[in-house]
Amino acid sequence: MLSTRPDMVSAAMVEEFQKLHDHVAPSPFAEFEPVLAGELGADWPAGFRDIDTDHPIGTASLAQVYRAVLADGTPAAVKIQRQGVREVMDADMKLLSSLARFAGRRAPRLNAVIDFEAMLAVLFDAMRPELDFVVEARNMKTARKAAAGFKHIAVPEVLRATPRVLVQTLAPGCSIREADPASFPLQERLHIGRDLLAFMYRGYFLDGWFHADPHPGNIFVQPGSPAHLIDWGMVGRIDRSLGTHILRVLLSVAQNDGAALAQAWIELGDATPWAQVSGFRADMVALVPKVADASLEDLDFGLTLTSVLEHSTKRGIKTSPMIAVLGKSFANIEGSIRYLSPELSLLDVFGEELLSIVEGHAMRYVSGPQAVHALLEGIEDSVRTPQQLRGIIRDLAEHRTGVNVAPQRGEAAAVTLAAGAARRLRDAALLTMAILWWRRTHAGQ
Repeated sequence: MLSTRPDMVSAAMVEEFQKLHDHVAPSPFAEFEPVLAGELGADWPAGFRDIDTDHPIGTASLAQVYRAVLADGTPAAVKIQRQGVREVMDADMKLLSSLARFAGRRAPRLNAVIDFEAMLAVLFDAMRPELDFVVEARNMKTARKAAAGFKHIAVPEVLRATPRVLVQTLAPGCSIREADPASFPLQERLHIGRDLLAFMYRGYFLDGWFHADPHPGNIFVQPGSPAHLIDWGMVGRIDRSLGTHILRVLLSVAQNDGAALAQAWIELGDATPWAQVSGFRADMVALVPKVADASLEDLDFGLTLTSVLEHSTKRGIKTSPMIAVLGKSFANIEGSIRYLSPELSLLDVFGEELLSIVEGHAMRYVSGPQAVHALLEGIEDSVRTPQQLRGIIRDLAEHRTGVNVAPQRGEAAAVTLAAGAARRLRDAALLTMAILWWRRTHAGQ
């Protein structure tokens, strides 16, 4: 994580931490052979024509990866979990949780806006599945379906999976960090970068499910081939409401609207009783023009998100714990693409994808189950509306305009429920009309 935070550590430390992604000092194969035997059986060598046990092609903190050829001649990558890593990871999580609780007690005002324990819990929820390669295999199958609509990206195919051993097709090429951009035609590397961004945007804002660790070591590229996204153990999940708020944040930046960014960020989290909302709004108005038109060559968007976090923390704006995973993923994919396609603008690609993302949201909202759900919610709210609301309506009809400045709890709830139901029905109607209009105007294209 620190390798993606140049605001927190020096450039030398960033470079060193990056090696933990895929350049950990390799361990002898003898340490991994018992895992293979335990997962695949004592006769595991019979399943392989060859396996290069002397030169692992990937070494990371949880596993080591070997190039192999299966018995049927299929080239493959074999990922083997390190022995004892589960116990080490559990101990680390417990230690970090204890430190978070200690920090929360020592700095209660800071904890009120960051919530150390909640952020760690979100990160740990995303990390734990990395220890079960069956879960990773399931994630890969889902990702392959999502990537099928993109010409320039792909996800390896799972050939075999057990909790501690994963056999998959071999991703061609090398890490995007090690690739030579000059060996790619200009249009090809731009298309790869654009598809990688578009794929991640759809995960963040439409599917609610995304690769949480797309650092350069997890993206393999080769001229003439799609980029391959590997290592699907760590994924993030966000609900529709949070995804919509994040969408508004990015849209505000794209529109060079700092005030709208401030409002979307506050709604994404919450304003504490001591929050300086006007000060935060002024911070965002000053920040946004600096990043709205920049390319990856000139802009570190992950650093920009960090800057927003710093301002919101200073101004007493509570941050959603999900930002811990989402911000990490965003910074990772941005840094990865910068190696191959620095000319790309994140916001330009976002603008190009915005229509399909909004259409996808709208189609889901007005689809049979979603539309029925929204309608039933509206009906249920109207049935729950207490007698006080009927009294309010009767008073208005009879021109009794006196206002009770301290309404009863039931009256306030009634107005809130009715307003919520009305908004849901209005939104459903507007989205339906928008989709019908869009399909009609594009029917001949």
